[in-house]
Amino acid sequence: MPIPQISPEKHEEALIKAAEARIARTALRNKIKTGEIKITDALLCVDDPVISKIKVSLLLESLPGYGKIKVAKLMDRYDIDKSRRVKGLGKNQRQALIDHFSK
Repeated sequence: MPIPQISPEKHEEALIKAAEARIARTALRNKIKTGEIKITDALLCVDDPVISKIKVSLLLESLPGYGKIKVAKLMDRYDIDKSRRVKGLGKNQRQALIDHFSK
């Protein structure tokens, strides 16, 4: 299937939109890192376009003391795929993470 051709204007708009999304995700991760937003609150905000589209692993790695290995073990414990996004979490997976961080 050939790649659809888009106009230079549409391409520029798409680049701007992608950059804005990256900036918003970075801001969210910084707020979680500083404690301005609790991870449990972020996991419940599935209607927020920024939060819902971020990968769970990236969100958890924003927490102080949680690196790639610790996050991978946590996600394995709750049977969450490494490519899963917050919006795609199952009810039980979401609740398990919330319970884990509510301790």
